[in-house]
Amino acid sequence: MSPAETAKVPARGIWGWMLFDWAAQPFFTVVTTFIFGPYFVSRMTSDPVSAQATWSNTATIASIIIAVLSPILGSIADQSGSRKPWIGFFAVIKIVSLSLLWTAAPGSPVFVPVILIILATVSAEFSVVFNDSMMPRLVTPQTVGRISNIAWGLGYLGGIIVLTAVVTLLAANPKTGMTLIGRPPLFGLDPASGEDARITGPISALWYLIFILPMFFFTPDATKGKPFGEAVRAGLSELGKTLGELRGRSGLARFLIGRMIYQDGVNGLLVLGGVFAAAMFQWSTLEIGLYGIILNVVAIFGCLAAGSVDRRFGSKFTVLLSLILLIVATFGIISTGPGYTLFGAVSFSAATTPGLFGTAAEKTYILFGILIGLAFGPVQASSRSYLARSVPPKEAGRYFGIYALSGRVTSFMATLSFSMLTYWTGSPRVGMASVLIYLGGGFLVLLTTPYPAGSNPSTGLK
Repeated sequence: MSPAETAKVPARGIWGWMLFDWAAQPFFTVVTTFIFGPYFVSRMTSDPVSAQATWSNTATIASIIIAVLSPILGSIADQSGSRKPWIGFFAVIKIVSLSLLWTAAPGSPVFVPVILIILATVSAEFSVVFNDSMMPRLVTPQTVGRISNIAWGLGYLGGIIVLTAVVTLLAANPKTGMTLIGRPPLFGLDPASGEDARITGPISALWYLIFILPMFFFTPDATKGKPFGEAVRAGLSELGKTLGELRGRSGLARFLIGRMIYQDGVNGLLVLGGVFAAAMFQWSTLEIGLYGIILNVVAIFGCLAAGSVDRRFGSKFTVLLSLILLIVATFGIISTGPGYTLFGAVSFSAATTPGLFGTAAEKTYILFGILIGLAFGPVQASSRSYLARSVPPKEAGRYFGIYALSGRVTSFMATLSFSMLTYWTGSPRVGMASVLIYLGGGFLVLLTTPYPAGSNPSTGLK
């Protein structure tokens, strides 16, 4: 599809595509990062250090599955044409898995939520591959960065709406039994049995079901291609050719390698940042939820600002700037603990003020978290537009499959590094420090990568 044809896509089709991020984000926001994940670590079991490692291992297993299958599915999608049937198939698995998280009561076997989280994560990420591969057919190279960042910002807005509802209406302070607005939790949820955290699974499932419908109804899909069996055979063959092509497309290969490294750090920071704070400061669901709201409010503005930066200076500049912010923020959070920051170079009074986040160390941690909020949306949205500007639409499925591979093939390394270092040292702080290696390494690789990353015959971009 040429840029001229792309311009014919109706506005409701573009909005339907962008609403996919709005539909998908609450799972990542309230389940994996800010509510259910910290609950799993700090309240579902009696051993927070072991639970952090288990949560990290869960992410590792999901990442390996995603890394192996994403490029295969992307290549098959290019041959079969339509993306929506794939998204629908994985939506069923995701919705069922999230709904069953309600059963993860304190003291119950941890392998059940572990399996459910793996299924939900794998299904969510596979759906992202197919949704992202639709993008080059819907928008022009000139608008792709802005549209991608707006979509990502909509995702954070959806996440913050659900997160705000949880902390104001559902999550209660275990000591008072009241929510943030001073009322008992809706539906009689009992925080002592983790119901305020467990409900996030069914809520995320319902939200996803409702808001992916506009994409199915209004967003044009690629025309149907080869039958499934033939598409599988052709897709596997095409994947081999694509991997071979990368030897002759050094810019694309370098971008994918750099993205593979820094996305490991981003994934590790997103998966582990919330549970790290919850364990260090003993935050309740209410406090970790408020922390998540702060980060997501900042993330919305970060994505909106990044859309303008991307349009003016390009996707590469936007990604590099975001990585600098994430490196500074990660150094800040691992150097902060009760009573100090910057590894003790700055000390705080042990006095606690009334209310939430009562210590100076907690407030400092939140300041570093704001930098994460500013950067983790743009680093992913502009990476997506970087690739979209670098490949023709007809190759989008297989290259976005490899893009997902580059984001997942070694992403288990960040969480595995966290797990191993935490086991060996007994210190989650040492484990979190490994994130800096991935963010910094990816930054250095991307610094010397051309932009756009490859020759795009359909746009003339070099």
